[in-house]
Amino acid sequence: MTQPFLPLTARSREESHRAATPLELFFDLCFVVAVAQAGAELVHAVAENHTGEGILNYAMVFFAIWWAWMNFTWFASAYDNDDVIYRVVTLVQIAGVLVLAAGVSRAFQDHDFLVVYIGYAIMRLALAFQWLRAAHHATDPAERTMCRRYAGGVVAVQIGWLALVLAPEPARGWIFLVMVLAELAVPVYAEKPAPSAWHPHHIAERYGLFTIIVLGETVAAATVAVKSGIAENDALGELLPIAVGGLLLVFAAWWIYFVVPAHSRLTSSRQGFLWGYGHYVIFASAAAVGAGLEIAVEQSVGEAHISTTSASAAVTIPSAVFLFSVWLLHARYFKIGIAQQLVLPVASLAILLCTFAGRWAVLAAGLVAAATVATGVTLTARNPASRETPT
Repeated sequence: MTQPFLPLTARSREESHRAATPLELFFDLCFVVAVAQAGAELVHAVAENHTGEGILNYAMVFFAIWWAWMNFTWFASAYDNDDVIYRVVTLVQIAGVLVLAAGVSRAFQDHDFLVVYIGYAIMRLALAFQWLRAAHHATDPAERTMCRRYAGGVVAVQIGWLALVLAPEPARGWIFLVMVLAELAVPVYAEKPAPSAWHPHHIAERYGLFTIIVLGETVAAATVAVKSGIAENDALGELLPIAVGGLLLVFAAWWIYFVVPAHSRLTSSRQGFLWGYGHYVIFASAAAVGAGLEIAVEQSVGEAHISTTSASAAVTIPSAVFLFSVWLLHARYFKIGIAQQLVLPVASLAILLCTFAGRWAVLAAGLVAAATVATGVTLTARNPASRETPT
């Protein structure tokens, strides 16, 4: 039975059989609601030929979602005591992301980020409370300092984000960039006195689960788009190549992400920060693949005001970015020999070239992704020195 109040003290990094909790899984599912909203608005923006503006808004909104998710994940890995207070504060954070999700449409369409800011503030201030609570129960002075720095940094940067709401629209891109750098600097600054006690296997599992959920959302969004296209336009012939290619891309993305043991890269805070921060690109590109498939469907049935090449690029570019960023973050450390090392970078380039294949672009990209997996498996089987790896 859950206790109403327990000391919020650091858990051991050596803890065995550490796994994601039901609360963490619920947290992820609620966050994907916001991811879906951001993806849907990106589809509308690109379909109306407002690509640059849509991508910028998507980057800003997705950063808020991802950063709040990531901060909770690493905090929970170190301090989750599962008492009533911890659960309630976590539910408050979930409420915050739902508020954020409710403001996504206004942010994209009216450039009004107030509701997004309020939702983000709810999540961030709840996390600051958790850090202060951890500081209160810490017995080591260095750990107490670390917790207080986290809490202070979170609050200070949250105040800084007000500029994004109040500043004139032309300045928001620069403000966003500055505030992102400030957010990324908080963990680096906070953990100078002492590192937090995050658990490598637990972190790798949490990131993997969120990747699965985002890829699942991609499949769901694409399925709904194809279903609507067939029902409303009787366009099975036009949509079948997109459906098949999209499915191959998602299957390959799953295979490539999970073929290597990510936790073995998380041996220090420095490597953890680089790996964790880099997942912004992985998560954002994975979600953008779903949006791209929706755009390709809308363009093929004449509902998007863009060219076939532009619609194809909406799928091929995030797909290529996903493959390359997975290689860059951890897959390359498990490749043996130049042939294995080149598989994902070459596949990324090949998928980009598929952009110019007209109405067959998505199918071609999917076939390239499937061939990438097959090539990786073959090269690994032929090289006895390979360790659990590669694609």
